[in-house]
Amino acid sequence: MYKRAILIFFLLTSFIVSPQPVHAQDASGPIYVVQPGDSLTSIAARFSVDLNELMAANGIADANQLTAGQQLVIPGLEGITGVLNTEVINFGDSYRSLMRRTQVPDSLFRKLNHVVSPSEFYVGVSMITPELSESRNKKRTSPSVGESLFEVAIKNNTDVWSLANINKLDGSWDGLPGDTLFAPGESTNTSTTGLPSAFISAEIRDLPIKQGGTGVIKVQTLPGVALGGLLVDHPLYFFPDESGGQVALQGVHALLEPGVYPLRLDATLPDGSKQSYEQYILITTGNYLTGESLPVDPSLIDPAITDPEQKLLEDITVVPAPSPTKLWNGMFISPAIAYADSTYFTSRYGTRRVYVGLGTDLTVNWWHTGLDFGGGDGLALTAPAAGRVVFAGPWTVRGNATVIDHGWGVYSGFWHQSAIQVQVGDLVEQNQVIGLVGGTGRVTGAHLHWELWVNGIQVDPLDWLIQAYP
Repeated sequence: MYKRAILIFFLLTSFIVSPQPVHAQDASGPIYVVQPGDSLTSIAARFSVDLNELMAANGIADANQLTAGQQLVIPGLEGITGVLNTEVINFGDSYRSLMRRTQVPDSLFRKLNHVVSPSEFYVGVSMITPELSESRNKKRTSPSVGESLFEVAIKNNTDVWSLANINKLDGSWDGLPGDTLFAPGESTNTSTTGLPSAFISAEIRDLPIKQGGTGVIKVQTLPGVALGGLLVDHPLYFFPDESGGQVALQGVHALLEPGVYPLRLDATLPDGSKQSYEQYILITTGNYLTGESLPVDPSLIDPAITDPEQKLLEDITVVPAPSPTKLWNGMFISPAIAYADSTYFTSRYGTRRVYVGLGTDLTVNWWHTGLDFGGGDGLALTAPAAGRVVFAGPWTVRGNATVIDHGWGVYSGFWHQSAIQVQVGDLVEQNQVIGLVGGTGRVTGAHLHWELWVNGIQVDPLDWLIQAYP
């Protein structure tokens, strides 16, 4: 009898279900996949929906509980269904090529992204595109001079009417030589962009690029094509990489105002003809700290002292023809790895500083051009990567200094040493001891200062410690 009563109680209570939160699939509307760095507030603002309605549609009680990859229903977007993809615009993407490739109607794209004009289409900007059924046309093609749209259709196993419809052409007569068209199916070419014919593909890694970041421009071209170009106001130097393509590395200055700047690629074909493609690229803030005040000897912030030394450093690191030999391999490592403070930073790259001349009213606004590691006199500092020593000697502001050329326009500088243990011309290996930590030059105490130059610009060394370049 007792067992029977327990069974009846269990059956009754099993039908008493506590209220469950509404999941994305229980509400109506398109699905957005949360991206790293998103918040519910930013998502609500992006889609112009009320934050409380967004939370209610997804059964979310705490706005702080959001994870990358989570699926959210976006309410209030009538007529839009399916998954909303986030695409970062890369070099060669254009407003027209995206419309052709995705087959998303112009009005819908503008509604999702609040686009007023196609001129807002910058490299590095994230755009939302709905995943429409059979909407992706990834086969890229271009009519040659004298080639009809009918011939292009035959080459791509489709018909001229489908080709005209996909690419919003008025008819079979509307194809122009060199125009980037899309056809149904997958492409053997990974590029889906509107680049000129000399370029097979072009990609800028880790978009958007930040202040103090390193731009990595990877390009595949037709055989025998020589490359050059410009990022912001710096010429690009390309070198062959392991994939058979060409790569350029370019630093972005920490004081460059966030905004859009030109990126241009120039191709010289074997017959001497040239093709160029230019597009604006988004540079974002590095979110660097401000207000660091340091008391120093007034003579060490005197332009008569600092300017000539800066010129000497630039003569070493800003060169018109960087070494074509890449001496490093894989990841850089901390130059402080030989002692316990290799992850203890006393001052980070990009921090805005005010130098105050002791006993005077003299102040100089500047910024921290490298990464400072804690540590006292006599500790070993090591090479973060293989390279050739191109300077080793005393400077007034930087103290005992060593500069290593890693190749491809990449240089490491180490300031304030108590002792230098290499000579100009030495080839050094990664993790080789090159000197001892000290307090020489313009310092408030002994420490290891490391800065990294990439094609004439100091960049954040931390980036090079967390991922491999190129």
